[in-house]
Amino acid sequence: MPDSTTTAAPADLAKTGLLIALAVVGVLYVVTLVRAVLKARTTENVTPTPIGLAIGFVTNFFDTLGIGSYATTTAAWRALKLVPDEKIPGTLNVGHTIGTIAQTFIFTKIVPVESTTLILMIIAAMAGSWMGAGVVSGLSRRKIQLGMGAALLGAAILLFTSLVGITPAGGEALGVTGVKLALALGGNFILGALMTLGIGLYAPCMILVSLLGMNVQAAFPIMMGSCAFLMPVASGRFIRTGGFDMKAALGLAIGAVPAVLIAAFIVKSLPLTVLRWVVLVVILYTAATLLRSAMQRSSATTA
Repeated sequence: MPDSTTTAAPADLAKTGLLIALAVVGVLYVVTLVRAVLKARTTENVTPTPIGLAIGFVTNFFDTLGIGSYATTTAAWRALKLVPDEKIPGTLNVGHTIGTIAQTFIFTKIVPVESTTLILMIIAAMAGSWMGAGVVSGLSRRKIQLGMGAALLGAAILLFTSLVGITPAGGEALGVTGVKLALALGGNFILGALMTLGIGLYAPCMILVSLLGMNVQAAFPIMMGSCAFLMPVASGRFIRTGGFDMKAALGLAIGAVPAVLIAAFIVKSLPLTVLRWVVLVVILYTAATLLRSAMQRSSATTA
C-alpha cells in the first residue's frame, strides 16, 4: 500500500513553496508601502477616516466570500466622492493587496487545487498586471473613465450570464492540461492586465475556471493567489508614480484584516445570490456614471 503522505508530498511542497514566496512578496510590499506612508506624512494627512475603514471592512468581508471588492469599492468612492477617478485603479490595487494576501494564505491551505495549474495561472496574471500597470499609470482621467466603464460593462455581462445559468457551473477537475491550460493562462493574463484598470478578477476568473470544466471551489485559491501576487507587482508601479490616494488605500488595508479573518473563520459562507444581483446593479450604475463623466469631459474639451 503506497504511503499517502509520500504521494501527496510534491503537491504539498509546491503549495508550501508558493506560500513562502507569497510571504516574501508580502513583506517586501509592506516595506514599500510603509516607506511611502512615511514619505507622504511629511506633506499630507494620511490617517484613514472612519468611513474609509468601514469601506475597507465591508468590501473585504464580501471579497473573502467570493463577491469581489473592486466594483463595490469603486461605487462607494464615487458615490461619496472620496477618490478622484484617475486615482481609483491605483488605490484599489494598493489598498486591497494586504487583504488579498491574507485570503490566499487561508484558501490555498483549505481548498484543493492542482499545483501546476495554480502556479502557472498566478504567473500569467502577474505578467498581465505588470504590462497593464505600466499602461494605466500613464493614462489621462478621461481614458481611465472610458476604460473602467467599458470593462465594468464586460464584467456585468459575465456576472449576469453566471447568475442566469448561461455559463456552466463547472465540473470536478482540480486542474487542466494541454489546450485548456493554454486557454487558462491566456485568460488569466488578460484578467491580470484588466485588474490594473480597476476591474476585479474574482468573478471573471471563476467563470473562466467553470468554462474549462474545473470545480468552482478550485477558483478560490486560483483567483486569490493570482491577485495576491499580481497586486504587489502592479501596486509597486502605482506607488512609484504616485497614482493612488494614500488615505483611502490605508483605509482599505487596515479594514481588510479583521474582515478577512471574520469572513473566513467565523462566517465562512452566506446565501449570496441576492447580493450578487445587487452587485450587478452596482456595477452597471458605476459603469454608466464613469462613461457619462468621460463623455462630459470629452464634450467640454471639444467645446
